Amino acid sequence: MGHLSSPPVLDPTADRTMILNMGPQHPSTHGVLRLLLEIDGEAVVRMVPDIGFLHTGIEKTCEAKFYQQVVPLTDRIDYLCPMVNNLCYVMAVEKLLGLEIPPRAQWMRVLLAELQRISSHLVWLGTHAMDIGAMSVFLYCFREREELLRIYEMVSGQRMMTSYFRIGGLAMEPPLGFFEAVKKFLKIFPERVDEYENLLTGNFIFIDRLKGVAIVSAEDALALGLSGPSLRASGVDFDIRRDMPYCGYEKFSFKVPVAKDGDVWARYICRVQELRESNKIAQQALDGMPSGSIKAEAPKVVLPDREKMKTQMEALIYHFKIVTEGFTVPAGEVYQAIESPRGEMGYYVVSDGTAKPMRVHMRSPSYANLQALPKMCEGRLIADVVAAIGSIDIVLGEIDR
Repeated sequence: MGHLSSPPVLDPTADRTMILNMGPQHPSTHGVLRLLLEIDGEAVVRMVPDIGFLHTGIEKTCEAKFYQQVVPLTDRIDYLCPMVNNLCYVMAVEKLLGLEIPPRAQWMRVLLAELQRISSHLVWLGTHAMDIGAMSVFLYCFREREELLRIYEMVSGQRMMTSYFRIGGLAMEPPLGFFEAVKKFLKIFPERVDEYENLLTGNFIFIDRLKGVAIVSAEDALALGLSGPSLRASGVDFDIRRDMPYCGYEKFSFKVPVAKDGDVWARYICRVQELRESNKIAQQALDGMPSGSIKAEAPKVVLPDREKMKTQMEALIYHFKIVTEGFTVPAGEVYQAIESPRGEMGYYVVSDGTAKPMRVHMRSPSYANLQALPKMCEGRLIADVVAAIGSIDIVLGEIDR
């Protein structure tokens, strides 16, 4: 895969096959993805994904920024779950610094990460159903997503690019009314998932379009590097939150949805079940939210409270130095992986002992999951390509970084 200056040579072997461009403006490619299809009638003989149309150079830009200035860049990798990217990056830097994060900050991170997972899955469900032809579900899903965006705006001042998780903790304490708003959402959301399922799960047209389509075996899924729901739908029971816990996930009780058929229907069922499980995790985080500080005790790394800056000269000096000069991070390298809505999101950060990272590399699940698309689609119909793309839930922002 990669952006190509000229189309790859597919070399059709007979007059009955032809080369077809799908994208990069096709609405069902979920971003600027170009697929070169060799087709025989309506059957896909061969597929070549062509990426790079959204390249931003974010990884290289990170090298020119202070560590704390990289956080807003991570929002824009996977723009449907920015807080999850914030979390992965700040945890990697915190490992290098050896920071101990207070329990309240940890639980807030879990709460918001699970709400972000719900929000991301709602976008997936609404657009995936619309690709197949089920229009109403899109409006239902975005009704709930709007409530979540209001919660993000309440806590961070931004609906999408929140930058709320910071190295050492959180940007600020949640405002008055935040926990009540979250509680209200978590109470009504299970009924809303019932509504989605009433429209889709028993719909024989939807079932016929998804069952037995774009199958990936467990062996192929592992060989191709799939992760997240796309991997679990093929029967591989692995979830980083449970198997390599971070942020205190070992203290939460939840099930990891797994299916065995490896088709579009299995991937749909896994994500819908994840909506319910994320709601349960968020409810546990809300019910057991600890009191105390939201920032680690690291005055040379973490910005001091604004109230302290008004009365303590030392706090004012630290604030000035962190903002203007950054903070140094011990030389070393670290890889931090977390479970994003799409699978394993990993940040590899290399420090040379200065205030700016020497290297920041993102291991994005969408990039790896996209490798499976030809395996899913070759030998199927063009109409099944649309269902397959929606089922792996790619975001081109984290592919073309």
